[in-house]
Amino acid sequence: MIYTSGSTGQPKGAGNSHRALVNRLCWMQQAYGLETSDAVLQKTPFSFDVSVWEFFWPLMTGARLVVAAPGEHREPARLIETIARQRITTLHFVPSMLQAFIHEPGVQACTHLRRIVCSGEALALDAQLQVFAKLPQAALFNLYGPTEAAIDVTHWTCIDEGADNVPIGRPIANLGTYVLDAQLNPVPAGVSGELYLGGIGLARSYHRRAALTAERFVPSPFDDGTRLYRTGDRVRQRADGVIEYLGRLDHQVKLRGLRIELGEIEARLMQHPSVREAVVLVQGGKQLVAYLVLQDQRRRPQDVAARQPAGIYGADPYGAPGQAAGDRQRQARPQGLASAGRHTTAGVCRAAKRAAKSPRGDLERCTRCSADRPGRQLFRAGR
Repeated sequence: MIYTSGSTGQPKGAGNSHRALVNRLCWMQQAYGLETSDAVLQKTPFSFDVSVWEFFWPLMTGARLVVAAPGEHREPARLIETIARQRITTLHFVPSMLQAFIHEPGVQACTHLRRIVCSGEALALDAQLQVFAKLPQAALFNLYGPTEAAIDVTHWTCIDEGADNVPIGRPIANLGTYVLDAQLNPVPAGVSGELYLGGIGLARSYHRRAALTAERFVPSPFDDGTRLYRTGDRVRQRADGVIEYLGRLDHQVKLRGLRIELGEIEARLMQHPSVREAVVLVQGGKQLVAYLVLQDQRRRPQDVAARQPAGIYGADPYGAPGQAAGDRQRQARPQGLASAGRHTTAGVCRAAKRAAKSPRGDLERCTRCSADRPGRQLFRAGR
């Protein structure tokens, strides 16, 4: 059972099967051929699904398993030292952490690296080019997959195609990928659609969430008695079968590999008795900013700050509502937020960026959300 973000304010548990995990591990060995001379660095917190293959892949093949020291996965300089000292050949990065790692002075000293596996969020083209330039001996692999489908479902060996993005590739063994329209019809090559997943990698269900399970795991129109999982990801499939990731179809975002539902944060903020409206946006791909309207603008900011909803923490926050209360203060917020509800469109994001300022008081400081430590701020458990 691995927990992931939920839009109702409660993380949801995806019940994966041993069969799905074994399939995933056996595929990885078949694809990348770990040997007894290899060393795998285990550095992902075990609440993340990636940690499953970090632990079990080397153990099932006779390779050496090296467990990183606590907190080491956040410090590129320490990672470089460990990789060099332990002669690490294989490790995983969330793409945003790969960016920090590859730009760290001395990264070229990691001469034993042979496999760099990326997953958790979109891999930037710049990160790929930097790896090619600074670690030419290492192969770079871009994997994609939701927690609901046993870690990863597609794979791509990174090459310089001269393209402007990095594909997520083709399905792994015993998994199926389908690019469909709203009526579950396949779309032509090059046309965007929603990515659906099938095969033995699918989770059984969400733990004690029958309605949500029925919504996300739908009957397959292609095979009787089988299911497909709706990812909510917008993709397109090239003529050669390679899939390119284009973004989300809903309000879910990814920050440093964490799946975050903007609606979940808004639902938490709305639980505060003093908050009438809440809109959460992403700025610059790194920060979450909450815009609030209070029920009663006569209330003191200290009263609101004293009672924050469970699961939302304000350590090292950034960004603020244009104004903190009242109907007559709506004009001070980013234009369109009052009527738009939960929006992440480019126009609203541009408006939010224009309106964002340094905090101007206790209320603004306590209501801002930062993505510096999102896992600790947004959930008490899960991903």
